[in-house]
Amino acid sequence: MTPQRRTGSAADTRAGILDAAERLFAERGFDATPTSAIAEAAGVPKGLLFYYFPTKKELLRALVAERMTLGPLDIDAFAEPGDPARSLLNLTAKIRELEKSSHVLGIIVSREQHTHPEVLTALLEHRDRLQALIERVLTASSPVRPTAARLRSAARAWIGILALGSDHATEAARTELTALADFVCDGLLPGRRASATG
Repeated sequence: MTPQRRTGSAADTRAGILDAAERLFAERGFDATPTSAIAEAAGVPKGLLFYYFPTKKELLRALVAERMTLGPLDIDAFAEPGDPARSLLNLTAKIRELEKSSHVLGIIVSREQHTHPEVLTALLEHRDRLQALIERVLTASSPVRPTAARLRSAARAWIGILALGSDHATEAARTELTALADFVCDGLLPGRRASATG
């Protein structure tokens, strides 16, 4: 791998180290990636890597804490008034897009969560943030305000559905996801199915 010489601010140098670590941890795994390879890929001396991250575990901790994020998302961009199921699907499309662009949200977390407690902690915090986001989207799109318990249950069910999903590119997978969104939202609002069918 060709090193990328970095010049510029301390923030750029630190970001370059995180970029290199993200790429290498995804390719090789945390345990199989020496800090010397990360420093080389980042184009920095090994001592500078340790200046920013005193240990490789600190580097992993910073990586998952800082990069396992959905970023600032505008709820109004996903919420379709009166259609919580469609709103869930809108949000899910954005989540999938972010997951594809991040090794942290994909390969690294799934591989390292069972052996590194800091990764599992970051994953649980990420799920809490995701649940809160789903609840906000459902609240913004529901025709009536759901109870807190129903809202929480719907959000947790949707997180479980997303965690089990595999191939999202096929028409069958999209159809199934749409049906599951309807199902989750049927439980969100009492009487929704009855009013929709009769």
